[in-house]
Amino acid sequence: MTTLALFAANNIAKGILKYAGSGGVRLGGLICNERQTDREIDLSESLAAKLNTQLIHFVPRDNGVQHAELRRQTVIQYAPDSKQASEYRQLATKIHANAGKGTIPTPITMEELEDMLLEFGIMKSDEAALAELEAKEKSLCG
Repeated sequence: MTTLALFAANNIAKGILKYAGSGGVRLGGLICNERQTDREIDLSESLAAKLNTQLIHFVPRDNGVQHAELRRQTVIQYAPDSKQASEYRQLATKIHANAGKGTIPTPITMEELEDMLLEFGIMKSDEAALAELEAKEKSLCG
């Protein structure tokens, strides 16, 4: 889950919360498209818990998606027997089984989001970033 995806998920949770009382809108869960970053599943599950929801499915990264897109097809059309097509079928089944089980989300603050990014090693603290810059400068000058 990228930094932008974290912010987007939190913003969507804010929007759902805004209309939860008047329109009955609920958050069914999060779906993570793998980006192949460290601790990605852990981060996704942690964010889901903070937002009062669940990680519904973790979709693995697969080049078959790009091959299908180039042919203007879905993965299921392009490669119906592929592992990725199976992943999408599993996702559809999970979404269907989860219908009506949504929650009222609990969006988090920008500070909490930044703390998560620090905790999972996606973002460096100001001190760590400065120390890294100083070390680079010393190695270039020395």
